[in-house]
Amino acid sequence: MCGIVGVLGQHEAAPLLVEALKRLEYRGYDSAGIATVNDGHLDRRRAVGKLVNLSDLLVHDPLPGKSGIGHTRWATHGAPNTANAHPHKSGPVAVVHNGIIENFKDLRAELATHGITPQTDTDTETIALLTHHYLREGLPHIEAARTCLNRLEGAFALAFLFEGQDDLIVAARRGSPLAIGHGTGEMYVGSDAIALAPLTGTITYLEEGDCAVLTRQSVEIYDDTGAIVSRPQTHINTDATRVDKAGHKHFMAKEIAEQPTVLADALRAYLDGNTILFPDTLPDFTKVHRLTMVACGTAYYACLTAKYWFEQIARLPVEVDVASEFRYREPPVTEGTVAVFVSQSGETADTLAALRYCRGKADTILSVVNVDQSSIARESDVALPIHAGVEIGVASTKAFTCQLNTLLLLALRAAQQRGELSASALADLLGDLRALPGLFNATLDREPALAAAAQQIAEARDVLFLGRGLMFPLALEGALKLKEISYIHAEAYASGELKHGPIALIDKTVPVVVMAPRDALFDKTVSNMHEVMARGGKVCLITDSAGADAAGADVWQSVVLPTVNPILSPLLYALPAQLLAYHAAIAKGTDVDQPRNLAKSVTVE
Repeated sequence: MCGIVGVLGQHEAAPLLVEALKRLEYRGYDSAGIATVNDGHLDRRRAVGKLVNLSDLLVHDPLPGKSGIGHTRWATHGAPNTANAHPHKSGPVAVVHNGIIENFKDLRAELATHGITPQTDTDTETIALLTHHYLREGLPHIEAARTCLNRLEGAFALAFLFEGQDDLIVAARRGSPLAIGHGTGEMYVGSDAIALAPLTGTITYLEEGDCAVLTRQSVEIYDDTGAIVSRPQTHINTDATRVDKAGHKHFMAKEIAEQPTVLADALRAYLDGNTILFPDTLPDFTKVHRLTMVACGTAYYACLTAKYWFEQIARLPVEVDVASEFRYREPPVTEGTVAVFVSQSGETADTLAALRYCRGKADTILSVVNVDQSSIARESDVALPIHAGVEIGVASTKAFTCQLNTLLLLALRAAQQRGELSASALADLLGDLRALPGLFNATLDREPALAAAAQQIAEARDVLFLGRGLMFPLALEGALKLKEISYIHAEAYASGELKHGPIALIDKTVPVVVMAPRDALFDKTVSNMHEVMARGGKVCLITDSAGADAAGADVWQSVVLPTVNPILSPLLYALPAQLLAYHAAIAKGTDVDQPRNLAKSVTVE
């Protein structure tokens, strides 16, 4: 989602703002801009498209000043054009904003009675207009901003910059993340630590409802009651926030290739011999009656996969919900329920809202996140990091396999506590899991075959993915990946559902990707595959050597993976799903890392 950065520095702000915004490109955006105060004068520059357009503009029309705010916009209200780009300005105030102001139309109507008319289609401009209105009524700068904040409904992270005030930024958050960076005689504000890492290693994360008043020497934080509060400072590992492609053409390619190493690191973090190292605050699964798992997008498919593990291995009932539907359904959360929330960013608005719905109802709020200082992590009773490291590509890859790894270990812990898994069986499974990074490397060696298949899949308008059992959620994930970055229409179905409708779509123009390791359901999947082939469908079979031998040589394309314990197959088969999508996108010439209309961290509903 949109990115915010602010600087009160000792050096020219514009280069620092643009560099910080580059580190936020992964969040997705369609325009960018900065504003500075120089000798008391407030001015701004904005451009549509990539940040290079803003950089070019600043070469020809520089923006001096050592105080400034910047923004990358992902359009919610109003088309992506220069007029709607941030920062928004009204008289002596400029504003950058992540989120959605739900009552902006009511506020506009009120402002109209004072003769104040908006010049853009955005909800954000209303914030600048309202703050300007309060300034004209005589309120001091800080009070004008805080009075405006009290009128806003919805989700936001905000930074205000004022004409004549070169040592002041007002920042606030409600529903969207925001962090304060501490320097020596300098202060910063940013959407996340990644933006601020080159500037400082000391961060204060604002809590829900906080408003911060920044000068170069200090920060004063008010909570949602208006009381002055102290928030802890966190020292971040700046090496862990490095953003580079390490020689790869795209971040997505780098992150796919990192998976063997990242998984090995995650396993080392969670395993000591045959002991799974989880915090003592983890619930006792002998007292848990049900899991409710909630997530969005790829994380939702990780939860669907984990449902099989928890129910088959631990014999623990699981409900899985899309976060954007969960709280509006108002489901009963009964005694003995553990609510599990999965999010790469830890800031996903719908997932966070679902978490807050469950607070006070579920026995335990447990989150699985990649950012241990995120809102979801901080608001959980227990937060389990997935140890994926920074993920820049919008289409999740290594975070997905690390989510699966963490959820599998959680299911094994539950099975062990519930007496459903013996010590020897656990040891065998953990041994197979430790071998998985090596199998990841062997699977990455199949990239040429997957690239060749993807080259032909890229010519299709529609693609189907099929899978049974643990491969059904992977089929869903494969279809999502293809849609996300290649813009090819793709759908996924449980193989057994094929003849209940989807088989009507089959003809010689529709490739069908079948994910089918040689497991207990393999023969049934092959039967469904032959139903496709009998109708002229083009089958791309992803299987192991035993599956390839049993399926025969009549398929259109075949990619043979290493043999893996069936319980672990979702982790391994995630890689070919990612590589098919990646190479199809390359063939189509799309923007792999920043696909159109998508954002990495979705902080609005």
